[in-house]
Amino acid sequence: GGLATNNTPTMSEEKTNEEPKAEEPTVEETPKVEEPKAEEAAAAGGDDEEKVKEEESTATFEPVVKLEEVEVKSGEEEEEVLCSFRSKLFLYGETLLDTGTGNKTWKERGIGEARILRHREHQRLRFLMRQEKTMKVIANHALDPRIVLEPNAGSDRSWVWSCFDFADGELEEKVFALRFANSEVAGEFKEKYEKHQKEMQALLDGEDKPDESGEADAAAEALSGLKTSDDE
Repeated sequence: GGLATNNTPTMSEEKTNEEPKAEEPTVEETPKVEEPKAEEAAAAGGDDEEKVKEEESTATFEPVVKLEEVEVKSGEEEEEVLCSFRSKLFLYGETLLDTGTGNKTWKERGIGEARILRHREHQRLRFLMRQEKTMKVIANHALDPRIVLEPNAGSDRSWVWSCFDFADGELEEKVFALRFANSEVAGEFKEKYEKHQKEMQALLDGEDKPDESGEADAAAEALSGLKTSDDE
């Protein structure tokens, strides 16, 4: 079916009016190393200095377990980053306690870099966001030209939209809200998002031309082709 662009729920600004900030790391105090007392240092001096000189050990030790380097792939190796915006993502849906009740609320998915990527080979574009601490994928969908960024009621620094997302390993229709530090950054994100949507539309139009029978849906193909490695 088409994307739900009407009656999009709005996110309460009152509950989420804090600035997206990374938590400050806690720094443990490093224990101080005590300096030797003057008389102890004097006692250790003199003739003892020559005795302290010992032959260097030539023994070598092999590790008990050898660990081989394993190349970890993110699934983004063949893509280039077109833009990146630090922001906080929210998902509109049921909580674990409300599963099956139909009671939906805004749930925070995490803070991270909201990025638009372009594949170097087939040129398709997608929106990808990872939680900045765990690197878990929290949003991953094609830049479908049908997606409409709607303003969030009561806020000039967040956008709400509905899309088919692949972050959880299968294509699901979801409603996201993305909040930025201020309205200026939010406006810049919308401008970039819509610009690259037009690029995606032109790409899909070009793919449709050779196939006049309509057997292959290029947009659906682009969506189903999105796979991101996520071990979290």
